[in-house]
Parts: sequence; structure tokens; C-alpha cells
Amino acid sequence: MAGEVRDRMVEGAMALLAQRGLQATSFSEVLSATGAPRGSLYHHFPGGKDQLVAAAVDGAGAVLIDAMEPVAGAPAEAVVERFLAIWRTVLTRSQCGAGCAVLAVTVATDSAELLSHATAVFRAWRERLSDLLCQGGLPAAQARRFAIVLIASVEGAVVLSRADQSLEAFEAVAQQLMAQVRRPPGAS
Repeated sequence: MAGEVRDRMVEGAMALLAQRGLQATSFSEVLSATGAPRGSLYHHFPGGKDQLVAAAVDGAGAVLIDAMEPVAGAPAEAVVERFLAIWRTVLTRSQCGAGCAVLAVTVATDSAELLSHATAVFRAWRERLSDLLCQGGLPAAQARRFAIVLIASVEGAVVLSRADQSLEAFEAVAQQLMAQVRRPPGAS
């Protein structure tokens, strides 16, 4: 039961960070969004808001890595399609109102500890995507570079789509990324 309350609070913080960003996400809003009792805040997060946010960043990182597992061993094109589908779903379900909780913390925190959590998540994403792309047929060096391009491009496309309240930028970036992954190695 106690673990369920903590998990619910972390999930609520993940959603609020993705929608409102770091500064606009408060303990009160997390409690309201999750129905968790006020006393559970400092019981589960004695380190305060930063501890909750760190858990939310770590949780968001794990969710994406877990969501990529169905394409383990699939062609590189399927890996890219899956990554794009995850972010397309985030945008469409939220009507372009939510983005990446990890990015939200990265750009707004002045905490070295929170930045370290975000750095670790982005690094884990790069490593997992690189592994999946390599399993999918890309040479190792190309897979590492493309994993970076994939994350950076999609994060930027999500930001532009949220700003425009339209999937146009996301779909343009998605089309370019798919064309790039379909190109044979060494093609210009």
C-alpha cells in the first residue's frame, strides 16, 4: 500500500513535469493530482521536492527504456518508428500539451543533483537506443551518432509542436529521421 502511494506520487510528478515544467510543479499539485494523503509527502520524500523530482526523472527514463523493449532485435527502422510513436502518442494524447519531464527538469533546474539525474537518463537513452540500432543493423559508430541525433531531434520537435500546438514540426522531423535511417550506410 505504501509503495503504491509513493509510485502514484512519482507518476503524478512525471505527468505534471511533462505538462507544466519544474517551477510549476508543486507538492500540493502532486497531492491533488494523485489523491495521496499530505502526510505521505515527507514520509516518502523526506528530502523534499528535489527528491520527488529526482524519482520522477528516473521514472520517466525507465518508462521510455521499457517502452523500447518490444523492438529489441528488430531492424533499425523499426527502432526509430517505435521511438517516434512513443513521442507522437505523448503529443496526441495531451493535445500537444505535454512533453518530456526529463527535458523540463534539465532546462529549469539549478540543482546539480537533479541535473545529474537528467544526465543519467539521457545517457541511458542514448546507450539503449545505440544498442537497439546496432542490433538492428547499423554499424556501432553510426548507431551511437544516430541515437544522439534521434533524441535531440525528437526532443526539439516535441518542443516546437507544443509551442505551435500542432504536430506539423514533429511529423517533419519524423519524416527526416525515417529517411535518414533508411539510407544505406555510407550513402550521402
